[in-house]
Amino acid sequence: MLKAFLCSSSFFLLHSLSISQNLHLKGQLLASSITSNDVPDNWQAYESIFSYIPTLSFKKKNTTNELIDFEWAYKLNKYYVGDSLYDNDENNHRLWVRYSNEKIEARFGLQKIIFGPTQILRPLSWFDTFNIKDPSGQTDGVEAFKLQYFSSNMIGLSSWVINNKVDTLTYGGRGEITTALGDFGFTYHKDPSRSKRSIGQIGTPVVDSHKRIAFDYRYDGFIGFWNESVIIKSTKSNINLISIGADYTLPFLNGVYVMIESMHIQNESKNLKSNQNFSAYMASLPIGMIHQATYISQKEWEENKTYQYLRWSSTYDSYSLNIIIYMNPKRNEYNMPLNSLPKALSGFGTGIQFMFIYNH
Repeated sequence: MLKAFLCSSSFFLLHSLSISQNLHLKGQLLASSITSNDVPDNWQAYESIFSYIPTLSFKKKNTTNELIDFEWAYKLNKYYVGDSLYDNDENNHRLWVRYSNEKIEARFGLQKIIFGPTQILRPLSWFDTFNIKDPSGQTDGVEAFKLQYFSSNMIGLSSWVINNKVDTLTYGGRGEITTALGDFGFTYHKDPSRSKRSIGQIGTPVVDSHKRIAFDYRYDGFIGFWNESVIIKSTKSNINLISIGADYTLPFLNGVYVMIESMHIQNESKNLKSNQNFSAYMASLPIGMIHQATYISQKEWEENKTYQYLRWSSTYDSYSLNIIIYMNPKRNEYNMPLNSLPKALSGFGTGIQFMFIYNH
């Protein structure tokens, strides 16, 4: 129903306005190949992904600074295991219409909703799949109506209603305040669905209907500093997530960017109580105008697991070349049945990945 409404709305919008000078077409083409020393049973030692996301957008602005625009992006994705096609996925990546003026922005449809200052551990990754390790920078969208109100340059308010994967309407809101002391954010979300959900970049599981309350803060000064704190309450559990982070650019070579984050998760369920602690470190060095080396290390302290990631990127006007080396725990190092783990090379063992990205 939502997709049909959006398609018909977009069609009407395009044909009811002068569009010849307001239509724009862009796209992203991605080709990736990966191999690893930890191959699942009955699997191949290399995988390949080919995807293309064409994006059609329209903008119409009048003399009173009112803007009407829409965006439609369609994702075509082919996943090969060895020489065999394993999955062929085609679906809408974005499909939304928006009205905005100097004070209000209203957007309806399949859209990106992302917020919070944390870069790697991301307890506020509630509605997105953005991963700093992914050179494409893409994230899945959600079917939502989002309304934003900007009372001034210092205060912004937003609210949303989201149709989740089990066709249940969830809702929430966020307030953002910018001051001389830093940027503050306050977020609330209510999810009445009873299905199991994974929340945050780590994938904290939540069962049954629940509400989420969060506070985040970022300060940019001599060093950058940020915090995200989340409380998730349901009838079956209480979960607290607290993360802090800091970054600084060292003044030598071309400027070495260093960043560190830490997160604590406390989960109380009936008579059970568990604690998890995570740390992440990132260093990035630009080499000339084209190349960049990035290193990321993550540590899960309770299970003593370390995840290493190294990427060399060469970025040109319209395309980039990326070589990624990763060193992660093997499947047999996890305390769970092997058949319950994803059948994929990425994320397990030591591997190398080549990725080509072309943007037009």
